[in-house]
Amino acid sequence: MTALLAWLGAAAILLVAERRPKAVLFTMSAFAFLTALFLLPFGDAGRAVLFALVLSLTIAGASAVKHHHSGMKLAFADLALSFAGTLPFMVRQYRRTAMLTFATAAGLALIALLGGLFLRGHTLGWPQRWLVLATSFGAMMAAYVAAGGARRFRADLNAGARFFSFFLASIVDVASWWPTNGLRMLDVGEAPLPLAAPRSARSSARPDIIVVQHESVFDPRLFGLPVDDRIGAFLAPAGGHSGRLHVDIYGGGSWQTEFSLLTGLSSASFGPDSYFLFKKGVGRFPHALPTELAGLGYRTLLATSCRRDFLNYDAFYAGIGVEERHFSDTYPPPFDLAAFEITNSDTEFFAATQAALVHSIDADPAPRFVMALTNFNHGPHETRIIPPGIREAARAFAMRALPDPTYAEYCARLDETAESWAAFKAALAARYPGRPMLFVRYGDHQPTMTRAIEQALSIPTDDPRQFETFFALEAVGFEPDFAGLSDRLDIAMLGTAALAASGLPLDAITATRLSLMEECGAAYMASPSSKKRAFHRALVEQGAIRLAPDATALRIAAERA
Repeated sequence: MTALLAWLGAAAILLVAERRPKAVLFTMSAFAFLTALFLLPFGDAGRAVLFALVLSLTIAGASAVKHHHSGMKLAFADLALSFAGTLPFMVRQYRRTAMLTFATAAGLALIALLGGLFLRGHTLGWPQRWLVLATSFGAMMAAYVAAGGARRFRADLNAGARFFSFFLASIVDVASWWPTNGLRMLDVGEAPLPLAAPRSARSSARPDIIVVQHESVFDPRLFGLPVDDRIGAFLAPAGGHSGRLHVDIYGGGSWQTEFSLLTGLSSASFGPDSYFLFKKGVGRFPHALPTELAGLGYRTLLATSCRRDFLNYDAFYAGIGVEERHFSDTYPPPFDLAAFEITNSDTEFFAATQAALVHSIDADPAPRFVMALTNFNHGPHETRIIPPGIREAARAFAMRALPDPTYAEYCARLDETAESWAAFKAALAARYPGRPMLFVRYGDHQPTMTRAIEQALSIPTDDPRQFETFFALEAVGFEPDFAGLSDRLDIAMLGTAALAASGLPLDAITATRLSLMEECGAAYMASPSSKKRAFHRALVEQGAIRLAPDATALRIAAERA
C-alpha cells in the first residue's frame, strides 16, 4: 500500500509538470514502465518510484528548455544532437540558461542519491520484477496505440506542454530515430504527380538574383509592435512585394531555412535527418535553385559570415552547384576576421560581400545567383553589442513600444542592418547602372528573445506565430512580375516565387511547384495536400531527390567541388 501511494503521489507531481496533459493513460502507463525499469535492478518499489520521478522531471525540464529555445520539444532522436554541437552551443550562447539547467539537474541527482541511500524497502523477487515490467510495457503500448500512435504524438511537437509523454512516445516511435545510411522523407506519396509543362520566359531580362538571409530577423508588427520608418522600409520596401514567411525552426538551426530556400523542400520533411541535411544531404539534391539558374547561364556565388569549416557548408553548397564560395575566414583584407567575430556586424559583412561580388562581376558579367548569409542579430540579446551612444534613437523607440532591454538590443541591431542593407543595394545599383537585379530577403527564424514579447503580451509559448518571420522581394533595373504572389509564403516556396517574379523560364519541376503554391498555402510541411506528396514521389523517381544510400551523391558532390 505504501508503494502504491508513493507511486500515485509521484504520478500526480508528474501530471502537474506535464502542463495540460491529454493522453493521461499513456503518461501514467509510461511512468509505470519507467518505474518498472528501475525496479528491475534495485528491487524495492520506494527507490524505483523516486528514481523514475527524478528521471521524468529531468526529461520534462530538459524538454521545456529545448522548447523555449527552439519551439520544439525534446525527442529521443535529439540525444544524438547533444554530441553534434548542441550542448557546447548552449553553453557558449546561453550561459545563464545552461548553468541554471545544470544546477537543477545536479539538485535532482542529489535527491536521487540521498533517496538511494535512505529509502531501501521490501525487495521483490525476480519473477515479480519481470512480471511488473512486462505488464507495464504492455499497458504503455496499448495506451500509445489507443491515443493515436505516432501520427498523434508527432503532431504535438510544438505544443508547450506534455514534455515527458512526448519524449517517451518518441522512443516508442522507433522509425523516428532508427539510424539509416540514406535520407528519410516523411511526406512522399505512393504514386508520382505528372509534372507540369516547362514555362517559357516572360521577360527578356536576366536579372541577378541576390538572396540575403537576415539572421534572426522578424517583423515586430507580427506581435502588434510598431516600427520606425527606416525599419518599416527595410521590412516592406516601397514598390516591392513583402509579407509573412513561415519557417520550420525557432531560435536556431539557420541551415534548415537555407536548405528549404535552396531546394524548394521543407527541412521538416526529413524528420530526424533535418538537423543533419548539410552533411547527409551532400549531393542528394541535384535539382536546386543554383543548379536551375546555372542551366540558364548564371554564375553562382555564396557569401557567408561563418567560417569554411562550419557544419559542412563548403561541401553542401558545392553539391548543389554553387561555384564560388566565400567564407568569413577567406575574405581578403581589409576585412578583419578577429574584429568581425566579436559582433558579426552587418556593416562589415555587406562591405566584404560587395567587394567579392564586384570582383566576380567585373571578371565575368554573366548574371549572378548570390546567397548571402548574415549573423548579426543572432542571440543572446542579453548581451549589448551596440555600444552606448550609437543607435540610441532606435533603442529608445523600441523601449517605448516594449520596455524590455533584449527587445531594445534587437531593434538597435536591426537599425544597423537596415542602414547597411540600403547602402549595399545603392552601391550595387550605382556600380552597375541599368543592370537588372532582383533582391530576395528574409528572416531565417525568430530569436529566443521573442519569448520576452510573448510573456509581456501574454501570448502562449506555442503560438504558431513563433515560426513566422518576414520576406521582401524588390527589383532594380527591370519590372518584376509580382502578380498572383501571396503575402503569406512558406520558405520552401520563396525561391519559386522569386523565379516567377523574375520572368525567367521555369523548368518542369519549378513550374509544378509554382502550380502547387496556392494549394499548399503558407505552411508547406503542414499542408495535407495529396498532390504535394505525389510531387515528392515524382522528384524521388526522377532522381531530383536521392534518398537511397549509394555512392552517387558523394561522387557528384566531389565532382562539383
